[in-house]
Amino acid sequence: MRENVVIRTVVRMAVPFIQLFALYVILHGGSSAGGGFQGGVIFASAFILLGIAFGIDEARQRIQEKAVVIASSLGVYIFAGIGLLCILFGGNFLGYAAIPLPFDPPEVRGLMTEAVEVGIGITVMAVMTSIFYDIASKREEE
Repeated sequence: MRENVVIRTVVRMAVPFIQLFALYVILHGGSSAGGGFQGGVIFASAFILLGIAFGIDEARQRIQEKAVVIASSLGVYIFAGIGLLCILFGGNFLGYAAIPLPFDPPEVRGLMTEAVEVGIGITVMAVMTSIFYDIASKREEE
């Protein structure tokens, strides 16, 4: 891969803004368009862009495959944990009003929705990054 200073500089400048926008989409998913899935894909696109511009080895240094596996598990645990917590307190799966917190039910529902969106976003980001790593690894083997 030939080094292109312009592409690498633009990618270095764009990645933090892409990640910031992804966090915005994830955290505002409960009240506007977007959510965990869309934000997770946007966040993963930052790592994919790094892999395309700098090579797969550089991308793997920024976020290692071990971290990707941990992140995907963490996201699923957040999602499932909140759902099971609701069941333990006598509600339905993801029935947030059943969780006894010192807030009003609408505030509890809002906090739990945001936490679930974050869990989904982490999982989607990790899975998309893992898929990119797998495809790029097979490409290098050929």
